[in-house]
This record gives sequence, C-alpha cells and structure tokens, in this order.
Amino acid sequence: MMALGRRVVTAVLVVSLFAAGLAAAQERSKGPSGAPGSGALGAGPVGVDGEYKIGPEDVLDIAVWNNPAVSRAVQVRPDGRISLPLLNDVPVAGLTPMQVRDVLTKKLNEYVPSPEISVIVQEARSFNVSVVGEIKNPGRYELKGRATVLDALAKAGPFNDFASRARIFVLRPNGAATKRIPFNYGKVIASDGEHENFVLQPGDIVVVP
Repeated sequence: MMALGRRVVTAVLVVSLFAAGLAAAQERSKGPSGAPGSGALGAGPVGVDGEYKIGPEDVLDIAVWNNPAVSRAVQVRPDGRISLPLLNDVPVAGLTPMQVRDVLTKKLNEYVPSPEISVIVQEARSFNVSVVGEIKNPGRYELKGRATVLDALAKAGPFNDFASRARIFVLRPNGAATKRIPFNYGKVIASDGEHENFVLQPGDIVVVP
C-alpha cells in the first residue's frame, strides 16, 4: 500500500510539473515574433547544441570578419534584444545561434558588403528541469549549458530502494503533444552507454518509476 501511495503521489506531481513545463517550453520555442524557430547547427564554449534557443541574460560572442568595430560580446537584455553598432536593437530571444547569424548578416549587409559573421553562445543562462518519483530529493532543478539526464539525477539522487533504474523516462513538451524518451540508467553508466545519456531541454521532466 505504501508503494502504491508513492506512485499515486508521483503521478500527481508529474501531471502538475508537466503542465508548467509545457507552458515554459512552448514560450521558449517561439521566436521574437511568436513564430516557432527552426533548428540549426551552432555551438559555443558552454557546449550548447544546434537546437539551443537563445534567451535573456545569455552572453553572445559576435565576430564580424575584418570589422572589429562591430565585433563584441553582448548580453541579451531582459526584453530579448541585443544592441550593436549600426544595427541598434536586434531581437534574438528564441532563435538559435545560426538563426541570429542569418538575421545579423541580412541587417549588416546594408552597411558592409557580404559580411562574414559568427555567433557563439559564450555563457548560457540557466534553465529548469524537474526530477520526480523514486529518488531522494525530487523537485525542480536549475541547470546550465549542456546538462544531461545523469546531471539531473546526480542533483536529485540517490535513488530510493524502490526505484526502477531501467524504466526511467523523460517527458518532453513537443508542441501540443508530449514526447516520452526512455532512459536506462544501467546501460548509460556502462562503458559503452555514454551515447544514451542525452542532453536535457527546458521544461523536461525526469521520471524515476
């Protein structure tokens, strides 16, 4: 009966946390005009992947080849914009680094012929994921950069005695739907299982049955 009660509580927590995570993830997946952003390749010192959406307080390293006057590190303001010489305010929140590069290239092309621009996320803001279920410290955790499922479990751990390590899964908002991604802890910590330790996204919920 005690185990059943714990599972009921876990189910309630998953539903409530997922509702909050879905709203946050849908908001972050929109570009500055409200349109969904498409994925693109991009990386930086913090190890963000190509799907990383830039947000307030991120620090971007913007380099314009042969134009040091425009090249600089800038922090994204709370309104989701950055300020650059010639271009003034540019909305970047919700875009990937490659999308920002394309926007800046188009705008700067009015002043510099065929500009070569790179955009790197120098510092990534924190984002929240939740860990629930048969683990000692369930709750919402603040992570940064390229954080994985193991990173989240390490913060919330150790596992409880009833934890099913082979049946862990991640609930991920995917538009109006929910994606369920399995995670086998035993396989991941094995010497050949590192590839299964995938990167978390804002709003993810790690469930330990």
